[in-house]
Amino acid sequence: RRQRQMCIRDRDTTTNWAIVATLAILTTSLQNPQFAREALMLGMFSNIVFLTIEARRFRFFDVWRARVRMLEENFYGGILRRDQASPDSAWGTQVADDLLCPRFHLTRIQAFRARLMRNFRFIFLFLLLAWIGHRLSHRDAAHLVGLEGLPIWLPDMMVLALYLGLAGVAIFTPRAEAPEISYFADPEHPGEDISTLDV
Repeated sequence: RRQRQMCIRDRDTTTNWAIVATLAILTTSLQNPQFAREALMLGMFSNIVFLTIEARRFRFFDVWRARVRMLEENFYGGILRRDQASPDSAWGTQVADDLLCPRFHLTRIQAFRARLMRNFRFIFLFLLLAWIGHRLSHRDAAHLVGLEGLPIWLPDMMVLALYLGLAGVAIFTPRAEAPEISYFADPEHPGEDISTLDV
């Protein structure tokens, strides 16, 4: 139980780190325009690291949540209704198997997309707007500090590739279903009255 509480509490810790780091980087880039490109690129790629860590934590959280939803819908709900009929007669076996042989219900890329669309899209949007604003106001910017031998357009191409990759993940990765849908989907009412994965 304590592990579960810690898992839930820590789920968004990396989002907090990302927000603080992004604010610090934006402040630095505004105060020191000559190093703004380096700072903004550092912010973008460090947020990829934060997002990867949070996606891993979210996969663990989803394991706990799936078990709790099974108990809520099949055990507690039945007790409160005075009716022990369950949507899935084998729910106890499924939960027991999951306890004895734990497994993730989300792929890494699904968890990555879930956290990207929930929180990190706003962080990356702010960084992109700051990048565009800096590039428009400093069209004659020199090479990156310490990397004078590289083409001057390379940073822009790196940022473009990063954001195209994030857009590809958001568009083409299958949306992860909430645990209650994945355990016992109802083809007549797919997802009705069920919150999305990240609520």
